[in-house]
Amino acid sequence: MNADGRQLLIVNPSSGSGRGRELLPEVERQMRARRLDFGTVVTRSLEHGIAEALAAVERGEVPAVIGGDGLIGQIGGALAGRGATIGIVPGGRGNDLARVLGIPTAPAEAVALLAQGSTRRIDVGEVNGRRFLGIASIGFESIANRIANETKLLRGELVYLYAGLRVLASWKPASFSVELDDGRTISYPGYSVQVANSRALGGGFFIAPNAELDDGLFDVVTVGHASKLRFLGGLPKARKGTLLGQEQVQVHRAAGVEVSADRDFAVYADGEHLADLPARLRVLPGALTVIAPQGELVGPGA
Repeated sequence: MNADGRQLLIVNPSSGSGRGRELLPEVERQMRARRLDFGTVVTRSLEHGIAEALAAVERGEVPAVIGGDGLIGQIGGALAGRGATIGIVPGGRGNDLARVLGIPTAPAEAVALLAQGSTRRIDVGEVNGRRFLGIASIGFESIANRIANETKLLRGELVYLYAGLRVLASWKPASFSVELDDGRTISYPGYSVQVANSRALGGGFFIAPNAELDDGLFDVVTVGHASKLRFLGGLPKARKGTLLGQEQVQVHRAAGVEVSADRDFAVYADGEHLADLPARLRVLPGALTVIAPQGELVGPGA
């Protein structure tokens, strides 16, 4: 990307319980200090943000999203396959995609990256026709995601921990069926299936620590049945990226996946409710260019 090109700041004012709106004045100040050509749009809805991003690309501008994984994921999905580039200024509660890409959370550092213009191509996921950039969660985590979205008083990691504990209190195992594109079918009772394009969800839980954003494959993580106490004990391991060492946690790799279960589950990805079971997921290899540091992706503990 040419750092001298015009960028459009697309701001979600409600992301991160208002963090997006709080960041905007400092981001604009940093943009002016670096003599970057830019405009600003404050979104009225997810659809409005997507429309503004598409219009910006048509004008030859680069959309730079100030928000959380939801707006970033949906704008990124809409731009996938169009030869477009997207910039990111983390402004949500989880900021998991930015975390894995190594995009700084401090406005001055995030704007410095926008000015530098270093880019990398990443894969995009698709579930029942809806696109995502991070991890599609089905089961325990998708219920927790809904509760987290409904919780307005907590910020950051606390909201995800609170949501998880609420779900765990009344959880009963579900039966999942996961069909991989190599013909294997995995059936098991348990907690969830995660179809991972990226490595982390829920504000830094590295449920798929070995996933790559540019390999054309999902890491499909299945979490089988275990006692609630053992499941709870796995949360710190997920934070450290060591959950895959647990007996009930398995990982498989595939470019296409079909998931069903014995009861209705929503499919959440990038913090948004994108689909419901049964779900068909596929990878769109290298479909999006992101302004991000080059090199290795960030893992747990970084």
